[in-house]
Amino acid sequence: MARYKVDITGINTNELKVLTSNQTIELFKKYRQGDTQAKEELINGNLKLVLSILRSFNKGKFNMDDLFQVGVIGLIKAIDNFDLSYNLKLSTYAVPLILGEIKRYIRDNTSLRVSRSIKDLAYAIINFKETYFNKYGIEPTNALIAKELDIEEYKIAIALDSLKEPMSIYEPIYNDGGDTIYLMDQLADKKDLNSDKDLLISLNRALSKIKKREKDILMARYIVGKTQMEIAKSLNISQAQVSRIEKNAILSLKRMIK
Repeated sequence: MARYKVDITGINTNELKVLTSNQTIELFKKYRQGDTQAKEELINGNLKLVLSILRSFNKGKFNMDDLFQVGVIGLIKAIDNFDLSYNLKLSTYAVPLILGEIKRYIRDNTSLRVSRSIKDLAYAIINFKETYFNKYGIEPTNALIAKELDIEEYKIAIALDSLKEPMSIYEPIYNDGGDTIYLMDQLADKKDLNSDKDLLISLNRALSKIKKREKDILMARYIVGKTQMEIAKSLNISQAQVSRIEKNAILSLKRMIK
């Protein structure tokens, strides 16, 4: 798993204090006697533990400041519930609680929910692939994975896709210095325009008044269902040009229909 340097806003992570085992024990004794300052020192002295856990998360996908705050909540819960009689290091006790808080936060703030069974299958597939590669030096085939895990082959792709982050249709994918092209501009439009006859009549009148090239692009885009890339290739122009022509034509139509 890739690891990253974690940068937290307003905190110089290189200057964070790390407590020794003896210091931790003494502070816990003071805290149990009601010393709230000792609790603050325990928290500050274990912030690097939270940072070490955050390194396993892709900083391109998650807001590290948010995950850090959530991780600190897990650390505080660990400190509040820890007992020296456990004969464990605080770090050993705290890691599952910190990790649990972070994973719960990510799960609760993910817009697309995937069933636990599918995700468990995805992790099983990944573990098998890693084990197989480490042993034989090659990737196992889907047929072999399906046989080993006793599943249908098509479920492999479904399970692995469940771990991918959903992408917004408004995700910018290209900018040539002018208009930005979004993911939605790459998608063919399959709408049935016959559902509103009045709108069609007004639309046909407006289409007859715009430039031929604008009309051709709109017809190809929304009637034939071509993508901007397909239209650009057929007209031998750039996709950015198609995007600008399409947007200008739509604005013209809107003004005329209103």
